[in-house]
Formats: sequence, structure tokens, C-alpha cells
Amino acid sequence: MLLKYLKNLRFLGICFYIIYRFVITMLWTIINGKLNRRFEFNSFVDAFSFMTKVALAAEKMNHHPEWFNVYNRLNIDLVTHDIGGISNYDIKLAGIINKLHEGK
Repeated sequence: MLLKYLKNLRFLGICFYIIYRFVITMLWTIINGKLNRRFEFNSFVDAFSFMTKVALAAEKMNHHPEWFNVYNRLNIDLVTHDIGGISNYDIKLAGIINKLHEGK
């Protein structure tokens, strides 16, 4: 099902197979043509602390996430607006976000 969905989308920056493999192995999904992951923390402070770490990493890359936070929940979308799709920058930032979430 996901593979069929990916084939119908236009990913300009990176092969759909690479995105598919990343999605099924790295806890991300694709919603509206964007990499998406939802996080839940013990408190607002924990969520905001994580967002700060992600913000610093994103700033170093000059590649910034779209996100939405309510109390202890955080939803992150990654897409490269310049190309209108998912790029290697999104894959790289998603990997960094995963490592930050794991405490590495």
C-alpha cells in the first residue's frame, strides 16, 4: 500500500525507493507528501527541550522542520519546499531527529 502511494507521488530530490526504505525502517510516515513523525513526551518541558535540540541541529543544516506542539505532543513534518518534495536534506534531518530522540 505504501509503495503504491509513493509511486504516485512526485519526489524530485531523491528516489522513491530510498524514501520507502527509510520510512519503513526509521519510524517516519509520509503524509501529504512530507516525512512525518509524531512524538509524545512526559511533559511540556520535555517536549520543548527536545524541540530546542532539533532547532539547533536544523539551524546548522539551514533546513527547518514544520512542527506543531501541544503540551507533551509534537508532530514534525519534513519537506524541501524549493523542490516541492522530499529530499536528502529531509532524510538526513529525520535521522538526526531520531538520534536526538534516542538520546544519542
